[in-house]
Amino acid sequence: MTTLNKALVQLGFDQNNDYVLGADENGNASIWEWHSALPQPTQEAIDQAKIDWENGWNATQYQRDRKAEYPAIEELIVALAEFQEGRPEMWYEVTRKRTEVKAKYPKP
Repeated sequence: MTTLNKALVQLGFDQNNDYVLGADENGNASIWEWHSALPQPTQEAIDQAKIDWENGWNATQYQRDRKAEYPAIEELIVALAEFQEGRPEMWYEVTRKRTEVKAKYPKP
């Protein structure tokens, strides 16, 4: 997804219905067709939406970092089942791993 596409989505437009993007002669993304009933946003609005999207993306980097290191869903399910059957060791282990990952990648 190009930054232009991300900006238009950030502004609330639907990439399947409101516009068609293409590339200019230099390979830069540009709006080729505008289908929305709403007016096409100004370049200033698009530039601000790009900044807003990037700020939101950067603010949630910790979530992507955590996800990569958290125990797998299957491991959590088995650990929960083991816990319910009176064998809590696996549950304690996945809980410990999750706590370590959260400490490694704290929420800003």
